[in-house]
Amino acid sequence: MRLRLTSILLLAMVAAHAQTGHWVVTWGTAESLLRPQPPNNPQAQQAPGAAGFNNQTVRMIARTSIGGQRLRIKVENAFGAQPVTIGAAHIALRAKDSEIVAGSDRAITFNGRAGCILSPGVERVSDPVDLKVPALADLAVSLYFPVETGPPTNHGTGLHTTYISKEGDSTGQPALADATTSLSYYYLAAIDVEAPADARALVTFGDSITDGTASTPNSNHSWPALLAARLAKNKKTGTIGVANMGISGNRMLYDGSGANALARFDRDVLSQSGVQWVMLMEAINDIGRVGTPTPEAPTADDLIAAYRQFIDMAHTHGIKVIGCTLTPYEGAGYARDAGEAVREAVNTFIRTGGAFDAVVDFDAATRDSADPKRIRAAFDPGDHLHPNDAGYRAMADAVDLAIFTRK
Repeated sequence: MRLRLTSILLLAMVAAHAQTGHWVVTWGTAESLLRPQPPNNPQAQQAPGAAGFNNQTVRMIARTSIGGQRLRIKVENAFGAQPVTIGAAHIALRAKDSEIVAGSDRAITFNGRAGCILSPGVERVSDPVDLKVPALADLAVSLYFPVETGPPTNHGTGLHTTYISKEGDSTGQPALADATTSLSYYYLAAIDVEAPADARALVTFGDSITDGTASTPNSNHSWPALLAARLAKNKKTGTIGVANMGISGNRMLYDGSGANALARFDRDVLSQSGVQWVMLMEAINDIGRVGTPTPEAPTADDLIAAYRQFIDMAHTHGIKVIGCTLTPYEGAGYARDAGEAVREAVNTFIRTGGAFDAVVDFDAATRDSADPKRIRAAFDPGDHLHPNDAGYRAMADAVDLAIFTRK
């Protein structure tokens, strides 16, 4: 009888926990391999961290979308050729620069240990940490690498300053003095918060325009960051986390910058905690970049077939897919008349094909009304491809938040 009562109590506790909270991604980034420049090229300037780390601490700044009382991190050696040792890890609220908020520092463990080993291709999830995290707040995640890592798995267009110590374990230090800086993330893949039962996540999946290229660093002006702020400030959508899985230069069908979108969809979308929606905006680099290994540019039918495959994969996992039209690019370095015809055909499919669960018309939000093949002059930073801060704002504002409240 006592055993039966104990079992009933345990089941009740599990059920109560299921009703009160679950893990939802509040921040995430898509990763690739940072390749060092060849040593025989004297003109090449080595990017900070390109050769990896050795007895160094890396402090990265991540902007939350939703808040919570507990969190965990995911670290990943997705593309490294050798095991990577994390000797220590800490997380805290960021005050300014590399400085953390006093009293907010927490040591992170992995299965009760201070660090972990990341074998090639492996992702590790940390133990939960008790820390009250507000929505739209900056977190500082510090990782210590006691031995040489080799070229790191990273995200190149982080758009937030990362601080790299000269030597030693500085994970618990209030600030990293005299650090080298970059605008990249290293090995850090995601941060989850324990969120209410009705909380869910949105993954924005794409290339440089989703990544936020040409937006102002340290200002949270990519369109996913601006959309996250809109969602957080709306009572009906305030429990929706956002993970930006854009990679600058990425393509749908062939590798370019990072693995191609078809190859990375499982890792970057399906594996995210609590994901319910994915916004898909990818193909402009497939259209523009012709050459090895793509001697012929993909047709609209090729790209549409890939879209349908994404939709099928997402629907298999109960995830809704929001199609985003491709923004204008006439005047960009790789613009071609034939490519423009493909872009228009793809956009027609997105708008009228009926394959997506919802559609966001980024093309309409950013094009020049007098010359629809071009991005509006007020949104153009000069490359005729990527929006500036104002353009990204227009994109974020073009998203109907009712998409996320429909049953």
